[in-house]
Amino acid sequence: MYVSQAEVFAFFEQHGRLSPEQRKLHRRLLLDGPIRGRYIGMERLEEALETDPDRAVRRFEKFGRRIASKAARKALASARVTPAEVGLLVVNSCTGYLCPGLSSYVAEDIGLPASVKTLDLMGMGCGAAIPNLECAAAFLAAGLERPALSIAVEICTATIFLDDDPGLTVSNCIFGDGAAAAVLRRADDAKAGAGVRLIDFASGLHPQHRNQLRYRTEQGRLRNVLGKRVPVIAAQTGAEVTDRLLARHRLKRRDIRWWAVHAGGSAVLERIGDRLGLDDDALRFSHEIFAEYGNMSSPTVLFVLKRILERGQPRRGDRGVLLSFGAGFTAFGALVEFG
Repeated sequence: MYVSQAEVFAFFEQHGRLSPEQRKLHRRLLLDGPIRGRYIGMERLEEALETDPDRAVRRFEKFGRRIASKAARKALASARVTPAEVGLLVVNSCTGYLCPGLSSYVAEDIGLPASVKTLDLMGMGCGAAIPNLECAAAFLAAGLERPALSIAVEICTATIFLDDDPGLTVSNCIFGDGAAAAVLRRADDAKAGAGVRLIDFASGLHPQHRNQLRYRTEQGRLRNVLGKRVPVIAAQTGAEVTDRLLARHRLKRRDIRWWAVHAGGSAVLERIGDRLGLDDDALRFSHEIFAEYGNMSSPTVLFVLKRILERGQPRRGDRGVLLSFGAGFTAFGALVEFG
């Protein structure tokens, strides 16, 4: 269901037992912040108070399966691909653990053939949609003839943890749930039409910053760790990955017309804009998605890309960069060309 930030604020006022400092932070983030509302995988808001880890996993399974399958059907219909044609399914998530993974449930729900290859990418955090795409693209480059289906899905609200840690308060106020899917084809596929061409990928791994952004397990539940330095680290690592990616193709930042940057937060987008020399207009679609959905973790960057396609209307040959970052600390970039 979709809830406004005002509804969330009222809920925490009623049930949160907030200290004066927490109430002030909640008001700033929920009532005075840029986010208008978020989708949450709950039947009712009271489920946010649940502390049973088994119920949290069941909620991840229920809503993760539901929205991942919905996103998959929409992507297949848009690409005019039937489930029987799919040769590979790659699903990434970090907000719950299942064995078998969500790929098993999604394949069943949408009717994928028994011959489909499946992969579940776990524990990669907010940045995982780009390595998901890279994985699918690698299979196609290695000879997979049938289309690949990539799905990024997160039920961040299954990891809500209530205490007086400011990092947790920020997490509870900005993270939402969502799923995004994309269909990938080989470049020589006769059925491939105009779309987004994936040209190259780059990544950065910086474990020295691991404790700034991660999940840790406490009382059998996932507890988000969100450090104050995340915006600075995201800007540094994102710029390094971007410049390395562009250098391989002898491109400069000014050669990139469209920027699909993970909307991790207002401060994150501000820092990245400053570091990459991007004005508010270049990041407007990231800001729009953040305002409408909050930070959905890994699906967010694909929501931004979709918004660029729908409202930016890129011209054929325009270049773009997808940029995300996540737990670890990791950063991921993809160079694309619009068709």
